[in-house]
Amino acid sequence: MTEHTVKAFDDDINALRALIAEMGGLTEDAIDNAMKALTTRDEDLALKVVEGDKRIDELDAQIEKLVVQTIALRAPLADDLREIIAVLKISNVVERMADYAKNIAKRVSTINRSKQVEPLSLLPAMAQIAREMVKGALDAFVARAPAKALQIIDRDRAVDDFYNSIFRTMVTFMMENPKMISESTHIMFIAKNLERIGDHATNIAEMVHYIVTGEKPPEREKLTAVE
Repeated sequence: MTEHTVKAFDDDINALRALIAEMGGLTEDAIDNAMKALTTRDEDLALKVVEGDKRIDELDAQIEKLVVQTIALRAPLADDLREIIAVLKISNVVERMADYAKNIAKRVSTINRSKQVEPLSLLPAMAQIAREMVKGALDAFVARAPAKALQIIDRDRAVDDFYNSIFRTMVTFMMENPKMISESTHIMFIAKNLERIGDHATNIAEMVHYIVTGEKPPEREKLTAVE
C-alpha cells in the first residue's frame, strides 16, 4: 500500500471499530432493558427494546457496506484482511445477540398476563453474567487484548451452569404446577436466549484472539447446555 492508501485503510478500520462500539453499546443496553422490563413488568420499556433493534440492524448493514467498500478500494492483505473479515463476523454476531434481547422483550406482555412465576427470580443473575461477557468481549476487541478474550471464553461455563440449573428448576416447577406450563415455557425460552448470548460473546472473544495472534484460542472444556 502507498502511504495514502495506508492512511485511508486506517481511517476505515477506525470507522469500523467505532461502529462496532456503538452497535455493542446499544446491544448491551438492549439486554439490560429487556431484563429490567421483564422483572418490573414494564411493557413500555419492552416495546422500546423491540423498536431500538431497528437501529442495531441499520448499523449492521452500514458495517457490511463499509467492509465491502474497504476490501474493494484498499485491497488489504494478510493481517489487515483477517481483521476486516473478523469485523464483519463480529457485527453479525452482535446483531444476533440484539435479536435475543428483542425476543426476551417480546415475551414481557405474555408473562404479564400470567401469575408471578417464581423461577423468574433466577434469571437476572444469569443475565448479568451474559451482559458482562458481551461488554468484555467487545472491550477486548477494541483493546486488541487476547488475554482478556480468553477470560471471557472461560466465563461461558458459568452461563451454561446457570441455564442448566434454571432448566431443571423449571421442569420441577412445571411438574408441581401443571397450570403454569405455558408461562414456564416462556421463562425457559428466555433462559435459552441468555445462554445463546453467552455463546455469541464467546464467539466474539475467540475471533478477537484470532485477529491479534493469528491463532485459535486453546480448546476449553465446554459444558453442554440442556436442550
